[in-house]
Amino acid sequence: MGYQAFYRVYRPQTFDEMSGQRHVKQTLQNALLHNKTTHAYLFSGPRGTGKTSAAKIFAKALNCENGPAKEPCNACDTCRTITEGSNTDVIEFDAASNSRVEEMRDIIEKVRYAPASSKYKVYIIDEVHMLSNSAFNALLKTLEEPPAHAVFILATTEPHKLPLTIISRCQRFDFKPITAAEITERMAYVLDEAGIEADNSALKVIAQAASGGMRDALSMLDQVVSFSGERVTAEEALLVTGSVGEDIFYELACALQSKDAGTALTLLNRLIAEGKDVSRLAEDLITFFRDLLLLHTAPNLTDLLEAISGDDRFVALAADFDPDLLYAYIDILGDTQAEMRFSNHAKVYIESALLKMIQTKGAVTGAAGAAAVPAELEQKIASLERLVGDLQKQLADGVPAGTPAAQAPAARKNSSNNARAYKIPTGKVHQVLSAATKQDIQVIREEWARMMQTMQRSHSALLEETEPVAASDSAFVLKFKYEIHCLMASENASLRSGLAEALRQQTGKAYDVVYVPEEGWLKVREDFIRKNGLAKQPSSGESRPEDEGASAEPAGQEELPAFLEGAELTEEDGLVSEAEKLFGKEFITVHDE
Repeated sequence: MGYQAFYRVYRPQTFDEMSGQRHVKQTLQNALLHNKTTHAYLFSGPRGTGKTSAAKIFAKALNCENGPAKEPCNACDTCRTITEGSNTDVIEFDAASNSRVEEMRDIIEKVRYAPASSKYKVYIIDEVHMLSNSAFNALLKTLEEPPAHAVFILATTEPHKLPLTIISRCQRFDFKPITAAEITERMAYVLDEAGIEADNSALKVIAQAASGGMRDALSMLDQVVSFSGERVTAEEALLVTGSVGEDIFYELACALQSKDAGTALTLLNRLIAEGKDVSRLAEDLITFFRDLLLLHTAPNLTDLLEAISGDDRFVALAADFDPDLLYAYIDILGDTQAEMRFSNHAKVYIESALLKMIQTKGAVTGAAGAAAVPAELEQKIASLERLVGDLQKQLADGVPAGTPAAQAPAARKNSSNNARAYKIPTGKVHQVLSAATKQDIQVIREEWARMMQTMQRSHSALLEETEPVAASDSAFVLKFKYEIHCLMASENASLRSGLAEALRQQTGKAYDVVYVPEEGWLKVREDFIRKNGLAKQPSSGESRPEDEGASAEPAGQEELPAFLEGAELTEEDGLVSEAEKLFGKEFITVHDE
């Protein structure tokens, strides 16, 4: 047979050879030892953490001619055929490429047949989350009550996609990411078996790049070995994996520390020119500053470092940085990493992040930084001390403490009220009144109730106590009973657009709406009547218009504008007002005799 990749040749064949997952191995071994195995298992976790390997080892231990035992012997015919993949009683099923219900029904039809040469029929269904809903439904009953000789092992990287009815019928084992130390140990064993030398720093670089996946680590190790030849070095591992060396990290941190933007950007562009992925660079920088923060706060925990070795130069570098500044760096890079996902200009984002980090205040805990920060604090402290001294002097002179406090809220309240007062657009109102006709206002009033029913409930509630009082061909005045409602409506853009659209649908015209509170409307109307000479002229024996408050029909006009009729009715006929209070304005129609 031709060359095989490391992850295939050195796949674990016993539980003892598996890296990590101690909780999984111990539970399965105890179940085998005490003959307490069940009919269905669910192995979930990240890729390359040993799910399929554990399933095959468990199938061998369950069917071993010398078992069930804690470990398969790997010497009997059953163990060897399972290892080779030729045992007909251990069926591996790839749900990613066989997700239809027909394939699942074929399994269900054959599961009732007894195993050919083994004790149990073991079905290993990989990537089980890829099955269709119909396939899950077909599997459900068999999974709940399978034959005594059948065992199902479901493996998935996305357990949240499985129906709860499937999960509840399985013993679930969550596989954890493998630690960098365990990955390094396994790679050292593989290289020793293959007769290849490697630097320990190179193995750490590969383990860091694998992000907890043993298969990824062995695949990268295979690639680095092909590139380097007889000996694997850290430089070659960095080049192949696309990671950043700790020397570059050190130089970049020194450039940030000294606020040297030119050096920082030069180092960044050199990394990008070498083929480093920009998103990966942001992730590596976050890990690096996390390691510096760890060295600053807990220098003894060097085993937890991921991107650097933790030698004396990094310990000294970490001591020079303020932890708050390191937190700020991590936040900046985290935000940058999130923004880069939605952009085609990732390089611009990470360059901007470096410049933002350089410009972040509170740089280092050196002499210069220590002198700059207290200077600002001293000014603030001195200002606060003067303020406290003035207050103490006032109390000593007998100034009542409650007086300023009482006056300040009143002033704030008045200023708040003034700021929130509604400013009536008098010019717009006069424009509408100049062109107002009775026909225009009647059109709007006739459609007003139907229009209110088509609007959003929140909008119609705000307009509940309103009334159109004057209208022209292109605009109308809407009177509000309360000024606060008028102010809220004027600040609500969605209400204005919704009202305009509702009117357009009902009347076929696009109206401009002018909001006016009731008190303001009366003043603006009186002002318009007075300025345009629309007040009734007194004859002999008649009272003056300012006494009666009535209005007359202007000369040259055949009919009285609706807003002037409203003025006469409001002041002359109290019965109309009482009727409107009892029955509502929409049910009252006034006819002149």
